[in-house]
Amino acid sequence: MKIAICTDAWHPQVNGVVRTLATTIEHVIARGHEVLLVTPNQFFTFGLPGYSEIRLAMLPRFRTRRMLTRFRPDIVHIATEGPIGWSARGWCRTNGIPFTSAFHTRFPDYAAVRTGLSPARFWPIMRRFHAPSHAVLVSTPTLAAELANHGIMQSALWSRGIDGTVFHPGHAPLEALADCPRPILLNVGRVAIEKNLGAFLDAKVPGTKVVVGNGPDLARLRASYPEVLFLGALSGTTLAQAYCSADVFVFPSKTDTFGLVMIEAMACGLPVAGYPVPGPVDVVGVGGLGPQGILPEPVGALHDDLALAIAQALACDRREAAAHGRSYSWESATDQFIKALTDAALSRRERAAA
Repeated sequence: MKIAICTDAWHPQVNGVVRTLATTIEHVIARGHEVLLVTPNQFFTFGLPGYSEIRLAMLPRFRTRRMLTRFRPDIVHIATEGPIGWSARGWCRTNGIPFTSAFHTRFPDYAAVRTGLSPARFWPIMRRFHAPSHAVLVSTPTLAAELANHGIMQSALWSRGIDGTVFHPGHAPLEALADCPRPILLNVGRVAIEKNLGAFLDAKVPGTKVVVGNGPDLARLRASYPEVLFLGALSGTTLAQAYCSADVFVFPSKTDTFGLVMIEAMACGLPVAGYPVPGPVDVVGVGGLGPQGILPEPVGALHDDLALAIAQALACDRREAAAHGRSYSWESATDQFIKALTDAALSRRERAAA
């Protein structure tokens, strides 16, 4: 297939959306498909107000349409609801080309946190954007049910995976954490208000709190929490070393649709502590026994009291956490992605033949 992938999130951004797309594209190309990538790097950009690290394409409509017209894709996948996403959506509708979309980010919740408005104000935009999509790809069944409650019915599952050659328990400790008082409590992700980091940093628990990542709140949090070790962004083997050096992975976010860092941490043998909300529930499970509740031992703990979840996660078996993390495969996730796009492309051929 000739697949066009249009996204407002791309390198040099460091987040789960970019990592998921980049890894999936590698696997899709390896399977022999031809891919056109439309990203902000191909346009003049401006910084998202209040979050300058995120660069959005400025007036991308005409160039996006030219690129898509020249490529003549069989199917378009629109990853984000930003300027490039809306431009690609318009081209597809004008030219009768089917497209799939994805719901990576709870935009209504993020917008509510940053504006003080109700999330309900933003859901009509989401419904309008995704309504013509052949399938809206989501990471978990819980997210599919949530979208259905908001009138977005055509969800298809697209899970996530880990690179087992990088994320495993066999790494040497990270030197920066070698002398830290135990237990070491680690968080990895964007340092931003929607990640609810304050709940982690304010938790009354013993040990050393470590935050890996960059973002708009980094300077403020460094000043407010001088006892916390902020390491900045890490990746690859160095990130895996950080996972292997810690005792618990703390995931305080209540807005993530999945949380790729959770399965990476578990693949390195690190139990997870978080809140019993979508995302953690879909990975760790309400009782810590996985989303189906069938794991032999808990791989983490979820509780409305984050300090209690951390204490319970400290008692979890690291080997069981590693086994659960390894169960997430990029090959399986790519199978789901390709199937959704193939079904959409076939629907166009069937309409043309009718």
